[in-house]
Amino acid sequence: MKVGVNLLLWSAQMGPESVGLIHKVGEMGFDGVEIFIDDPAAIDCAAIREAADAHGLGITCCSIVGPDRHLISDDAVIRQQALDYLEASCEVCAEVGSDTFCGPLYAGVGVLAGRPRNEAEWERAVEGLSQVATHADECGVTLALEPLNRFETYFINTAADCAKLCRDIDHRRAKVHLDTFHMGIEEKCLADAIRTAGDLLWHMHCSENDRGTPGTGHTEWGDVFAALRGVGYDRWLVIESFVLGNEAIAKAAAIWRDIAPSGDALAGEGLKFLRSRAGPG
Repeated sequence: MKVGVNLLLWSAQMGPESVGLIHKVGEMGFDGVEIFIDDPAAIDCAAIREAADAHGLGITCCSIVGPDRHLISDDAVIRQQALDYLEASCEVCAEVGSDTFCGPLYAGVGVLAGRPRNEAEWERAVEGLSQVATHADECGVTLALEPLNRFETYFINTAADCAKLCRDIDHRRAKVHLDTFHMGIEEKCLADAIRTAGDLLWHMHCSENDRGTPGTGHTEWGDVFAALRGVGYDRWLVIESFVLGNEAIAKAAAIWRDIAPSGDALAGEGLKFLRSRAGPG
């Protein structure tokens, strides 16, 4: 298993000034870097790839979409905006050299209906993501769909539901992405959730129960890694967390207090911990 870090730990935008963060990640000793795609047209793919190549870093890409890219919306215009964005993002992934586009791509984060999902929304998700998966396949990219906790989405909260969505999409480019933070809220057992995802598991985000440094909270990491090895997982372990100084992301993720001394400290200590667990069992 390889260890990466999401640049959202330091910056909410992937602008020209953020390319320097890739060098920071390489100098810290990570195996890879994860970039956030907000506006695909604003991503300098060549600069990102050059910076990553300078340190031998792998690249993965993620998204957190909003209400204007809500793929399961009743509004056909919003659904089309979501499709256009997701397909353009797959093209960015291909250009920067990422085989992964991950996150809750099925619905806008924070869009809450005040009720459970319905069959029409499920059908829209399957239809829309099937179309995007076909385009992703042309780009050599896999969609890794992430369950979120109930406070951020009402659509997909558990590994079981995400696996069902992937099976209904029925495309080799539709896989499961799990995050230990969200799992800690929604799953009865983290290890069972990983086993439920099984061979559909494509991507892992790692943070503590408080979104802090992996290894500093009550997440059952021994069980997590035993389950990952049990399903034959050998891909990315990406630290995804946020610090108070990152105003836009801290607001979206409800970060109201310091969960680490700094982004650098969280990344450095998290890297040591995950690497100590990621080797042969």
